[in-house]
Amino acid sequence: MARMPSSAKRPSSPSGPSGPAGPFTVREFQLVLLRRMADHNPDLVEDARRSLGASLADMREANKRWQAMLRSPRARAAASRYRSVLGAPGSVTARTIGDLECEAWQWPLPLWPDLRFEVLLAPNGAVWNEWLVRAPGSPAPELRTLDDLTPWSCVVDEAARAFAPARPLEGTAPTRWGLAFQAPDGEGVRRKVAAEFTWGLLQRTAVGG
Repeated sequence: MARMPSSAKRPSSPSGPSGPAGPFTVREFQLVLLRRMADHNPDLVEDARRSLGASLADMREANKRWQAMLRSPRARAAASRYRSVLGAPGSVTARTIGDLECEAWQWPLPLWPDLRFEVLLAPNGAVWNEWLVRAPGSPAPELRTLDDLTPWSCVVDEAARAFAPARPLEGTAPTRWGLAFQAPDGEGVRRKVAAEFTWGLLQRTAVGG
């Protein structure tokens, strides 16, 4: 289960704070991820932001700079952009998805030590996917009932495996994914669930009959 480290400290260089003209660092990238999550879980985001020693203005500025990088006519390719911000991947793994071969690049992030930020690259270098996944060797959460589906408790593939069969849902915005499945409530009654993820991390669930 992804939890905020209780003793998280402000990262030092090269992941420390930077001014508007400074390098875009791991710290700023984490603020970008948090900005997307703030719509659903402002309390969790506030705690995480404070652990980075960042203000609301810092988070807004990081997001503004990230969006500017994405939209710039001189924007780098996505894979190059991630390498420039996050450094060399902590791991590079060949992966087969259906009939397609790709590479999975993963980076650790201080905010979520049990997770990795993963980018899937096609053979031509195009980025197919970019989200948070469970770190290799980290125990997956025990997902048995609706009560286990708390914000930030799991990533997309963990929920899909725990409550198979799961059906993908169209995300409500970029960097968001959805899953539809059934899960038992506290009394063992199976309920319809629509789960929403941001950057691959569970944010909220809507429960039907």
